[in-house]
Amino acid sequence: MRIETATEPGTPGRPNEDFVAIALPTPDSGGSVVLLDGVTPPADGDGCVHSVPWYVAQLGSALIELSTSRLELPLADCLATAIERTADAHRDTCDLSHHLTPQATVVAVRWDADTVAHLVLSDSTLLLEAPDGTIRPVLDDRIDVLRRTHGRVTNAHRNAPGGFFTAAADPSAAAHAVTGTTPRSAVRALAALTDGATRLVEGFRTEDWLSTFSALRKQGPEELIRRVRTAEFADPDGEHFRRWKTHDDATAVLVVL
Repeated sequence: MRIETATEPGTPGRPNEDFVAIALPTPDSGGSVVLLDGVTPPADGDGCVHSVPWYVAQLGSALIELSTSRLELPLADCLATAIERTADAHRDTCDLSHHLTPQATVVAVRWDADTVAHLVLSDSTLLLEAPDGTIRPVLDDRIDVLRRTHGRVTNAHRNAPGGFFTAAADPSAAAHAVTGTTPRSAVRALAALTDGATRLVEGFRTEDWLSTFSALRKQGPEELIRRVRTAEFADPDGEHFRRWKTHDDATAVLVVL
């Protein structure tokens, strides 16, 4: 088994709001990956005395523990429990009803000798590579659908019916995740990417998922992130890719089963 990961903050000196954890309780056949992308709070605050890195560390640690210790629980139930645990850790000090209370996108994968189970919530990405080299992206496309329908996405769409969902303080958000299972024999490798690492595909549109996965396999996650940064520096004013952050936190994980 080969596992590689790389992460880089969008702004040097600013805390990275991404989180990644990998567990191999039975390395010959089973393991789990959890990848979170924390949502940067507004300048006027989010009703919480804690930072986004604190939140993603709490949530991610709970989710990786549950995904490996509670194998009888589907990943969505693991996520719901992790959200509840994290909310309990700061509900006495923070306003968890604030619509921008600390929250994150989620990718979780758990595999054993027979199956590969997945969960994707919001706009991080999971890529599954078949034995023949075909790449299947697993996406929660609600934000893209909203953009096509309404032209833009607002906070009114966040964790609301007809909108999109993130892992915040309400465990019921886990029920909105994209989930599924694939036979282990049909998955040769997988990759999890925060949206800061998918900009060549979903922003600049100079790559596709196949070329992205090929770069991960041949050159590794650090090189993929370097290529993203090169494209960003060449477009500092957003003429080719309009974005509210010139550079975003970027994290990539590759697992070759």
